[in-house]
Amino acid sequence: MDNKKATSIASLGEFGLIHHLTDRISIKNESTIKGVGDDAAIVSYNGKQQVVTTDLLVEGIHFNLMYVPMKHLGYKSVMVNLSDVFAMNAIPKQVTVSIAISSKFSVEALDELYEGIYLACDKYGVDVIGGDTTSSLTGLLISITALGEIEPGQAVLRSGAKVNDLICVSGDLGGAYMGLQLLERENEVYKVNPNEQPQLQGYDYILERQLKPEARGDVTQALKTLGVTPTSMIDISDGLSSELMHICTQSKVGCMIYEEKIPMDLQTRNFAEELSINPLVAALNGGEDYELLFTVPISDHDKVKNDPDITIIGHITEASTGTNLVTGAGSVIPLQAQGWNPLQGEEKA
Repeated sequence: MDNKKATSIASLGEFGLIHHLTDRISIKNESTIKGVGDDAAIVSYNGKQQVVTTDLLVEGIHFNLMYVPMKHLGYKSVMVNLSDVFAMNAIPKQVTVSIAISSKFSVEALDELYEGIYLACDKYGVDVIGGDTTSSLTGLLISITALGEIEPGQAVLRSGAKVNDLICVSGDLGGAYMGLQLLERENEVYKVNPNEQPQLQGYDYILERQLKPEARGDVTQALKTLGVTPTSMIDISDGLSSELMHICTQSKVGCMIYEEKIPMDLQTRNFAEELSINPLVAALNGGEDYELLFTVPISDHDKVKNDPDITIIGHITEASTGTNLVTGAGSVIPLQAQGWNPLQGEEKA
């Protein structure tokens, strides 16, 4: 080991590290239907299928307690897991909650954290069934595992997109990233002058998108009502570009999306322009929107086109064409996965 050159983790990036650590995994149990590589794993027992997903949130990496209220943090920590369950077309049923805490936290602060956790679970009909608590030398760490149920054969993976499928997204994009930029800006002002009141008026929507996202179980239910089964699906946690490239890579296809079709809220656009940020960059690379990105057969066009919460942004192509964006000016440019990389500790958007 002493004679080997050390490879930095940052050089691999988050997804490169995941691949490095998991590419030698071999499935040993028939009950493991789907392992590493999707929004959640799928296991089967006695003819029933269950999805399992885990997310880890670390203070200073995923959240800043200077401007993130503990109650909102608890709520969001549940949402990021339920979003993965819904992205598998499953229904969340249980969560386990594990935390590592330092001595700087009071019992009252943890009460607020769990108030948010319980609020999220009550809203989505999810049970807290266990977890663990330990100490931390530096700050707060939250690890939540979510369990969901699905009928055999109904899971939607990232690998099912077909050529000519329509590419759809729920809701609007970029709001969570711009909410983060607003909070970061006001935090920097506070560091200079603690007596200065934060300027948050008129930005309610993007603040809520960052601090209190909602998992889109309503969208998966709406698709069922419309009689539409997505061919592939993923939640938008790391940015539209990254997630779309995951689908294309695992489905072995290409894509074409259109700038003018990407849905953005007016408040997102306005604040992006205020900070001299291209709104498109926020939508493509910002992340944390927790909307659903999915593909449907072109034959379902008429079923989804009139749903006010679903936008068709492009179509799937042959793999040889690559993954591309058509700009408003008509230029075709390759998509790049420039979403958030926690192993580099910075936003690339």
